[in-house]
Amino acid sequence: MRSAEQVNAELVRLRVLLGVLLGAFMILVVIMWRVQVLHTTEYTQSLDRQSIRRVRLPGVRGSIYDRHGKVLAGNAPSYCIAIYIEELREPGRWSHTVDRIEGVLDELSERLKIERQVTRRDISRHIARRLPLPFLAWREIGPDVLARWAEDPDPMLGVDIYVEPVRTYPEGSLAAHILGYVGRAAPQQDTDNPYHYYLPELNGKIGIEKTCNAILTGVAGGRLIRVDASGFKHEESFEREPQSGRDVHLTIDATIQKHTQDALQGIRGACVIIDPRNGEILSLASSPVFDLTYFAPRVSPTEWRRLNTDPRLPLFNRAISGNYAPGSIFKPIVSLASIENQRVVPDMVYDCPGYFELGGTRFRCWKRSGHGEIAMRKAIEQSCNTYFCQLGLETGYERIYHMAAALGLGQRTGIELSGESPGLLPNDAWKREHYHDRWRSGDTCNASIGQGAITVTPLQMAVYAATLANKGTRFQPRIIRARGDAPVPVTVANRMGWSRDSLDTVRGGMYDVVEAPTGTGKRVKLPGVAMGGKTGTAEYGPRSARKKYAWMIVFGPYEDPRYAAAMVVEDAVSGGITVAPRLRRLLSQTMGIEDPGASAVRRLHTGGTG
Repeated sequence: MRSAEQVNAELVRLRVLLGVLLGAFMILVVIMWRVQVLHTTEYTQSLDRQSIRRVRLPGVRGSIYDRHGKVLAGNAPSYCIAIYIEELREPGRWSHTVDRIEGVLDELSERLKIERQVTRRDISRHIARRLPLPFLAWREIGPDVLARWAEDPDPMLGVDIYVEPVRTYPEGSLAAHILGYVGRAAPQQDTDNPYHYYLPELNGKIGIEKTCNAILTGVAGGRLIRVDASGFKHEESFEREPQSGRDVHLTIDATIQKHTQDALQGIRGACVIIDPRNGEILSLASSPVFDLTYFAPRVSPTEWRRLNTDPRLPLFNRAISGNYAPGSIFKPIVSLASIENQRVVPDMVYDCPGYFELGGTRFRCWKRSGHGEIAMRKAIEQSCNTYFCQLGLETGYERIYHMAAALGLGQRTGIELSGESPGLLPNDAWKREHYHDRWRSGDTCNASIGQGAITVTPLQMAVYAATLANKGTRFQPRIIRARGDAPVPVTVANRMGWSRDSLDTVRGGMYDVVEAPTGTGKRVKLPGVAMGGKTGTAEYGPRSARKKYAWMIVFGPYEDPRYAAAMVVEDAVSGGITVAPRLRRLLSQTMGIEDPGASAVRRLHTGGTG
């Protein structure tokens, strides 16, 4: 029989054990309370971070319209066939799931009569990198495939139609150099709250697509996808809806743009038409042009290589980036500089024997027999090199330089397109820097007839023509009318303040260029509407293989101009012969004037080549 001491010792041990068990239980309760109550938010957020995947959704890109609301760049649904991998997963290794997906693709290919576009490697890469997202097995499927899909009586598990927006250019090559094109954008990282996946977003590469990219792009949204431990999607919800980009409205008239591109068909050159009343660009074309449909939704490597290796440079925007010697269209600037600086009165005459000799160099006039004694207005009409060599020397190049600079030469116009060239307006400082020589009289003679180092762009010459048309207000050219709901204001770049003598003489000479029977630009004349213009021809290239740029600037109607244009053609005969007939056809279409003599223009007698 146990003693009382033994019983008491047993009771003490039981009480101690009970106390230890009770203490352990209390500790467990406290721990569970801390986990399930005190830190529940923290652990829930941690769990969410491990099971939630954030997907960045780009906004639908805004559209680009012409001045009348015609869509030049928009969006269209692209139908794709998507595989939802979470519905097709197989137990065991990933290769089993890939095998099943390949089987589904082969069966779809046979049912829909379309070739497979993806490989086993593509499937494996998608599973490794973008498992929760649908796998796009076919993109841009046509209506015939969609019809077969809709008529299939036995829909397949884990397969569905997926729609994504793609960029479209419904007018093909129309305004291609203005609009530009888009490409795949680099993902926009959010450092504060990063995304796990980024759906493809478009980014403007050139043209309006590039300069207005921030406006057109819109605001990205987000989607939340909950996944299990294997990475398969369980459910999804919107974090925030993406916002569409804003639209851009251009000053371009699609109809005039088409006529302009038609006028340049088959040649290398450019043409710009401006409204001289406000600086709005009605058309801006470069030739050859490229077809934007090849860039929608993405350009193929073969087509991209072809465009970049084409010696005609179809991607090059000659209208804003081409640098050309202006030839005789520069001569009105010399006249304006002379009259405004009171160097020569308009009725002063110089003798033209068919050339001007300076030192041992002869500057030949196009009329080898000479014009005889000739005054300024007639010299503009006849484009007399001899007269303008003498006028340039009398005026002084510094004055000519400042007049040309005031008209915007040697500087970018500020048009809302990337890649614009400033051209080159040389002077003494430029020549000393590049040739380590001073400016000489021969340089002045060359510049006075639009030759030598001076270069201009067709856009600059259109702005110049518009300034002559409206009698002295140089507007900054505007190609965007509105960004979203915000209109783009008219901007005056300079007011020339020309005298009546300058305007009457120079504009009068330009009137004669077109309207006089002996004018060098008479081939541009239209019935019932008077116009002013100036032709020009500039030689370039080595002396052994000289080629010519042919120019013409023109504005009309003469008394109240609504249109001012500049056109240049490479490897041409002359401004009067090559360019004027093209401009005649273009302006007759632009002004809505019937041109009964268009077919006979080439048979007219030539009064000069300009």
